[in-house]
Amino acid sequence: MENDIAQLQYALDTFYFLVCGALVMWMAAGFSMLEAGLVRSKNTTEILTKNIALYAVSCTMYMICGYAIMYTELGSALLSGITGDGFTGAEEPATYAPSADFFFQVVFVATAMSIVSGAVAERMKLWAFLAFAVVMTGFIYPMEGSWTWGGASVFGLYTLGDLGFSDFAGSGIVHMAGAAAALSAVIFLGARKGKYGKDGSINPIPGCNMPLATLGTFILWMGWFGFNGGSVLAMASVESANSVAVVFMNTNAAAAGGLIAALLLARIMFGKADLTMALNGALAGLVAITAEPSTPTALQATLIGVAGGVIVVFSILALDKVKLDDPVGAISVHGVVGLFGLLVVPLTNPEGSSFSGQIIGALTIFGWVFVTSSIVWLALKYTIGIRVSEEEEYVGVDLAECGMEAYPEFTNK
Repeated sequence: MENDIAQLQYALDTFYFLVCGALVMWMAAGFSMLEAGLVRSKNTTEILTKNIALYAVSCTMYMICGYAIMYTELGSALLSGITGDGFTGAEEPATYAPSADFFFQVVFVATAMSIVSGAVAERMKLWAFLAFAVVMTGFIYPMEGSWTWGGASVFGLYTLGDLGFSDFAGSGIVHMAGAAAALSAVIFLGARKGKYGKDGSINPIPGCNMPLATLGTFILWMGWFGFNGGSVLAMASVESANSVAVVFMNTNAAAAGGLIAALLLARIMFGKADLTMALNGALAGLVAITAEPSTPTALQATLIGVAGGVIVVFSILALDKVKLDDPVGAISVHGVVGLFGLLVVPLTNPEGSSFSGQIIGALTIFGWVFVTSSIVWLALKYTIGIRVSEEEEYVGVDLAECGMEAYPEFTNK
């Protein structure tokens, strides 16, 4: 009887893991639609190509080496299974199949890389971006993941978990890491032509398709239930089922709070209901709660989302003032608010985290990803180049990089 119960629990937890992984995979579509809506029509095909290609690159690189770096024991078992019995291995976890764990983790890697895509939109070379994706998903992300979720010490110096660092589903490990790589890329790339005037003026460059951007946000909102809910890592017990329900509730509450706050703040500051700020407000709420969605009350989660929605509006405006051109607001949403999410964890989970641990963890993640990313971007810049020519940027990277347009019927011949 006990064996039957154990097998049922194993099956249910594995199934839940796979379903949540599929929801997170669907976030790739959300990022694609969001970014396609927020860039100009002449750059749509290339942004879509980047998003679907980076997902494939992420899956392949994480299989080849990333997972083994991040989780040494399981990674070794899975890699040996490639030529053996297909990712089953001998060292299976007690509650779910190791291949389910690999699938759930690999979609997180793709999410981190998707964050970079939007920030460098409209002026980066496609193949330089994909070359960076190889290093980011195969080495840079797995290394910092090994120090956090993998439990390894940071170059043998200290263990983040022992210092009081906690990041439930990845406000820092996934989102701030992706934003750190994006920030490095934006610094090396420079701004889009015409974005900033010689007199210091900021010229808005509106996206081409607000319905697509809104659809992308809804898809991301939905996928986030798998992102945070799956991080409970179990479902087949009363305790874990209750935890999953709380995580779903708080994830939804934070997104709603973030959107409302950003929309109201935009109305106060600009006199108009700014849709793009509202969309980023929802995403900011989601990022903010991701570090700890299991311990706050629903009201606390809403307030955390509200704070994230306010922060993202001011951050987007501040980055524009210092001429860091981020077409979709990715650095603000995932980086600045990701840091905020880490710092509020001790308020609702003081037993499992400390402010000093959160700060050290955040500095470790950001420092590692920013420095290593900068090395890679610099190497790419002086070899194959990372930015398209001024003429190609003017015509649009769709034709320059992909040889086709997303909306050819609207092109003037």
